[in-house]
Amino acid sequence: MKLMIGLVRRSDMTHEEFAHWWIEEHAPLARTLPDVQRIRFNLLDGDGPFDGIAELWFASPEAMDASYGSDIGKAVAADSIAHVESRVRMPVIEHDIHG
Repeated sequence: MKLMIGLVRRSDMTHEEFAHWWIEEHAPLARTLPDVQRIRFNLLDGDGPFDGIAELWFASPEAMDASYGSDIGKAVAADSIAHVESRVRMPVIEHDIHG
């Protein structure tokens, strides 16, 4: 199961400040999420609806819920909410297309 999260920075932050916080401060915290299998942070170049899109992989929806329900998961979410104006959580089902 994959969770994508679109993040829009706080209005008082520059894109560079957001990028620094997200990659240098938030990413190490996110890596401590229980049962997360893989994480990818994608910074947008300023031309889109989000400043960043996170991708997190879990074994199942239940594992994802348990991870974010843990004390660490709550701390990760609180840190994110404190630094963004909005965040959109999007559980997705991946389909690899090879051609």
